[in-house]
Amino acid sequence: MFKWLEKNLPKIVMAPAVGLIGWFVYGFVLWTLYISFTNSKILPKYELWGFGQYEKLWASRKWLIAVDNLLIFTALFLIFCVVIGIILAIFLDQKIRAEGLLRTIYLYPMALSFIVTGTAWKWILNPTLGIQKMFRDWGFENFTFDWLVDREMAIYTIVIAGVWQSAGFVMALFLAGLRSVEDEIVKAAKIDGASEWDITRFIRLPLIKPIIFLVIIFRSIDTLKIFDLVWGITGGGPGISTEVVQTYSYRMAFGFLEMSKSMTVMVIFSMVVFTLILIYSKFEGKSDE
Repeated sequence: MFKWLEKNLPKIVMAPAVGLIGWFVYGFVLWTLYISFTNSKILPKYELWGFGQYEKLWASRKWLIAVDNLLIFTALFLIFCVVIGIILAIFLDQKIRAEGLLRTIYLYPMALSFIVTGTAWKWILNPTLGIQKMFRDWGFENFTFDWLVDREMAIYTIVIAGVWQSAGFVMALFLAGLRSVEDEIVKAAKIDGASEWDITRFIRLPLIKPIIFLVIIFRSIDTLKIFDLVWGITGGGPGISTEVVQTYSYRMAFGFLEMSKSMTVMVIFSMVVFTLILIYSKFEGKSDE
């Protein structure tokens, strides 16, 4: 008895924690999946309704706008983060003075939460408080920068804030990649007459392709966590012009009390996250080989 207890003591100690994790994580994942196939409102109903919520969701204009906005944000966010990150990394890789100070300045936004960043940029972009007012106070009476209240341009204010916060981190990853290139390769290229631009373009950048791919995957996952940023800057407005998947799900659950529809969004959302994780895992497996 004592031998059995001594042998299985770790399992016995861990069993309650494993059970709780299984119930509160995986149990509720399965519950969310089940509720998405019902017609629940504020309280759950357990009669199955088939794919009715999914059909209603994809027939909803608001949902399609939210998906379009998330895709626009993701595309522009990734492009600008990668481009600005590479430019800053190449700039700092020139062994310039005050590199440590500049690196700190570029990385500082990463220390802020999305809700703080969103609130700050809401003030900066507010036509009556921020950039527009500042330029008009300087004498540029006709200067206009009212993207925050423009239904067509408001989504781009979120892109600006997101890139401002994340580009520094991307720069740090690219800088580490550029400096991991072996000096012998660079010296050999210089002996052959290659310019600094040619070395960067044809040697350094191709060698950091794996890092570029990882940056795209990691930043893509970050775009799925922009609820705070959108809520802090526009709250999904003006109207629903900056509504994204995350804010749409929140409104369905707590604004319109459409529990099933919100759960349906979360199921689709989870499938996207799971797909990104699979892509990353496959890439990591190939890298290890």
